[in-house]
Amino acid sequence: MTCRMRDNSSMSLALAYTYLIVAIVAEVIGTTALKASAGFTRLWPSLLTAASYALAFYLLALTLRVLPTGIAYAIWSGVGIVLVSLASWFVYRQALDFAAMLGMGLIIAGVVVLNLFSKSVGH
Repeated sequence: MTCRMRDNSSMSLALAYTYLIVAIVAEVIGTTALKASAGFTRLWPSLLTAASYALAFYLLALTLRVLPTGIAYAIWSGVGIVLVSLASWFVYRQALDFAAMLGMGLIIAGVVVLNLFSKSVGH
């Protein structure tokens, strides 16, 4: 499916979702590096954080040309929360208790419901 944008160019829905996925991954990298930056006192993690966030927001902006803002942000935040939590678990050994895992499961369920059943997302 190809969607027309305000500037009369077009972007496929698949490309919009690809941009969104890469934006989410960039945001997760940036957030993970943010902890390593120690409050922006370490140069390389700080630069990685800034570059990752810049890429993430640029790609999110491209995504918003096609996807509704609320839907894109729900996917961004939901998937981002889960991936940041997993990255923190692997990289920093931050434990997740049952309630945290249950909550993240509910977030994933919400993202799935949005994508499978919402009429707001072009399928």
